[in-house]
Amino acid sequence: MTSLTSPLVVKVGGSLFDRVARLLEIFQEVGRRVLIVPGGGKFADLVRRLDVSDTAGHWMAIAGMEQFGWYIASHGIPAAPAIALPAGVTVLLPYCALRATDPLPHSWDVTSDTIAARVAADLSLDLLLLKSVDGIHHRRRLLSRVEDPSLTCDEVDPLFIPFVFEHGIRARVINGRYDDRVRDALREEVVTGTLIDPRF
Repeated sequence: MTSLTSPLVVKVGGSLFDRVARLLEIFQEVGRRVLIVPGGGKFADLVRRLDVSDTAGHWMAIAGMEQFGWYIASHGIPAAPAIALPAGVTVLLPYCALRATDPLPHSWDVTSDTIAARVAADLSLDLLLLKSVDGIHHRRRLLSRVEDPSLTCDEVDPLFIPFVFEHGIRARVINGRYDDRVRDALREEVVTGTLIDPRF
């Protein structure tokens, strides 16, 4: 089990826009160091509706993540322009960091899910995805664990699961609309959701 003294990368999905203040309260309450990767949410959804090239769409969507990041930061937490270990609860502003390295394909197969996994890989940290779904489903059944790197699903982007397995990232996908689930996940306790742990 991962130590609670170890920082954690937490992706806050754009669908949790209305939950930001409460999530930040929980992060502070638990006291674990957290680097938040903002989702794209409505900002990225707008880009999807535009007729632009894959490269333009990629960077416009990441700029959307940056806007959500500034919204999160407006609640009184530090905003970081570079990928680095957090001192407390910090939100990443991903645009400049990703432009400098351009580490991922320019495609809608890559969303903030895989970008968060890339950040976790760069920092050798575990990853928690907070979404508005209970986890990853297969044939209408919630999976407590994913063991097949070729699994396809609707809850994460197509590159996410292969990327997590390839890079050996321990990741959990849970519903961020439940305070107790978020709190328990931060404390490394058993929680409703899906675990992906390629190391075991």
